Amino acid sequence: MPDRDDDTEANSSSENRFGGPAARPGVSFDETKIIGQVVSVEGSRAAARLVGSEALLAAGLKSLQIGSLVKMHLDETTVFAMVKGLNIPELAAARSDAEIRIMELELVGEGVPGPGGGAEVFRRGVSFYPTLGDSVYAVNQDDLTRVYAQPNVSAVKVGTIYQDRNLPAYVSVDDLLGKHFAVLGTTGSGKSCAVSTMLRAILSQHREGHVLLLDLHGEYGHAFTDFAELLGAGEFSIPYWLLNFEELQEIVVEKTDDLEIDRSILREAVIHARKLFDESAEKNAAIDGDSPVPYRLQEVLRYLDSAVGKLDKPTGAAPYIRLRNRINALLADRRFAFMFQEGYNVADDMAEILARLFRVPANGKPITILDLSEVPSDIMKVVISLLCRMTFDFAYWAEGDTPVLLVCEEAHRYAGQLDGSGFDLTKRALSRIVNEGRKYGVSLGIVSQRPSELDLGILSQCSTIFAMRMNNLKDQEYVRGTLSESGLGLIDALPSLRTGEAIVVGEGVSVPARVYLNLLPENQRPRSSTAEFSKYWKEGAAKEGEGETSAVTNVVNRWRRQRR
Repeated sequence: MPDRDDDTEANSSSENRFGGPAARPGVSFDETKIIGQVVSVEGSRAAARLVGSEALLAAGLKSLQIGSLVKMHLDETTVFAMVKGLNIPELAAARSDAEIRIMELELVGEGVPGPGGGAEVFRRGVSFYPTLGDSVYAVNQDDLTRVYAQPNVSAVKVGTIYQDRNLPAYVSVDDLLGKHFAVLGTTGSGKSCAVSTMLRAILSQHREGHVLLLDLHGEYGHAFTDFAELLGAGEFSIPYWLLNFEELQEIVVEKTDDLEIDRSILREAVIHARKLFDESAEKNAAIDGDSPVPYRLQEVLRYLDSAVGKLDKPTGAAPYIRLRNRINALLADRRFAFMFQEGYNVADDMAEILARLFRVPANGKPITILDLSEVPSDIMKVVISLLCRMTFDFAYWAEGDTPVLLVCEEAHRYAGQLDGSGFDLTKRALSRIVNEGRKYGVSLGIVSQRPSELDLGILSQCSTIFAMRMNNLKDQEYVRGTLSESGLGLIDALPSLRTGEAIVVGEGVSVPARVYLNLLPENQRPRSSTAEFSKYWKEGAAKEGEGETSAVTNVVNRWRRQRR
C-alpha cells in the first residue's frame, strides 16, 4: 500500500544522491521515498532496479504489487508509472539486499504545473521521458488523489480504488458514453450488478437521459423499478411495418431454391401495400420496401391472391402460395402477436412507439428495459436487429439532439464472430453504431460473459473496458488484444478478481485501475443469482399448498402459454 505521509521538505541540493534533477518550485523530493533507479527505457515502458528492503520500509512500503503507482521527478514534469511486472533475474544463494530485483513499469501520465505555477495537476500521456539513472519514488496520498481525482468534466463515482479504499473511482460520462464501453466477465463475476451500478450512478445525475436496455433474461426490471419503464412481451408492441425489407424477408421468406423469386414478389407486394396506405405515396418517390410507412398485411395478401389469379399456369403460383401461407401462419400464431397483430385499423403510431422506447420525454424514468425473455427464438434475431437499427436511425434523424445509449446484454449471442449464425443484420446495425454513432449521439454498451465469441470489430471500438473475473484463457487473451499497453499489466489479475471487482481501462478513466465497484442494496440488484441447488433439492419442487404433480402442471401451463 502507498504511504500516506506528506513529502518532507524539499531537498536543497542541486541534485539528489542518485543523480536526478533538482527539485522544481512547489515539488519536494524526499530521498527516504526513493525505491529504485531507472535502468531501461523503451517507448512507454521502463524498468527500474529496486533498492534494498530497508529502503522500501523507509519509504513506507513492505512490498510493491502489480498495479501500484510510482513516480519519477524530471526537470519539467513528474512522470507517473504503473508497476506491471516484478522479477529477480538471478536468485542469490541466500536472500539479501544485494540481490538484483527489477520492476517493470508502464508510463501512464504526468504531473504538470497548475495554472499560475500552482500545485501540479495530472494529465494522461507523457511529454518528457525518464533517463537512465533517474530515481523512482514511492507515491503518497496527495499523488494518488491527484491521479485518481474526479476529472474536470461531468463524472460519476462508481466505486473505490484498489490501492486505497478511501479513494473514489470516477468515470467520465461523456468519454464513457461518447466512445462506447464494454463490461466483460465470466458468469457470477458481477457483470449485471456492475451495469446497474454504472447506469444508476449516471442516471441519478441525468434524469432526462435516454437509455434502451435489451434484457434477454428478464434480470434488470428488479434493479430499476424507480428509474425505468419496464416493458415485457405482453406490454410492448413493435408493429411489423417498422421492419425494413431485409428483416421482413428473414421472417417471411423460406429458404428454398426459389429464394430470389420469393424475395422479389414480397418486395413488390410490400411496396404496393405501403403506397395504398399513404395517399401521397404515388407522388412520393421515397416509398420503397424499407420505408417506415404503415401498411396492412391484408393488402399484401390481396396482392398475392390477385397475382395468382392472373397466372396462366398453376406451376407459377407456388411462390405466391408459400408467401401467403407464411403470412397467415404469423397472423395466427399468438407468440408473434406483439409484432403481427392486425385489426381493421393500422395506425401510424411510430412517434408514440419511439417516444416510449427512447424515453422522450423521460419524465423521471430515463431508461426503458425491454424484457425479451419471452420473444420466440424464431424471430429473436430480427427483433434485436430492428431495435439496434432503429436506435441508430432515431439518433441520426434527430441530428444529435437526442443522444441515446443502447445497452446489449448477452451480446455474444447476436454480435458473435461466427458467420451463418443468423445475426448478420444485427451485427451490421451494431457495427454502424460503433463506427458512426459518435457523430450522431448513439452510444453502445456491450455486456458479455464470452468476450472471445464477440465480433472483434465491434469490441475493439469500445474505448472503455470493464474487465471482471475471467478464468478462460481464450477470453483473457481476446480482451488483452483489445487493450492499450497501459492496461496490460493489470490484466494478469483477471482470474483472481473477486465478485464486484473490475480492471477498468480506457477513455472513461484517468488511468487504468483496479476498482471495487459500489455494492448496491438488495432491492437495486438484478435478478441474476445462481439457483440454490442445495435448498431446492432438499425441499423438493412442491410449494406450499400444492403437490409435486401440481407443480409440474403449472410448468406445462406456462410452457404452453409462453408466459412465465
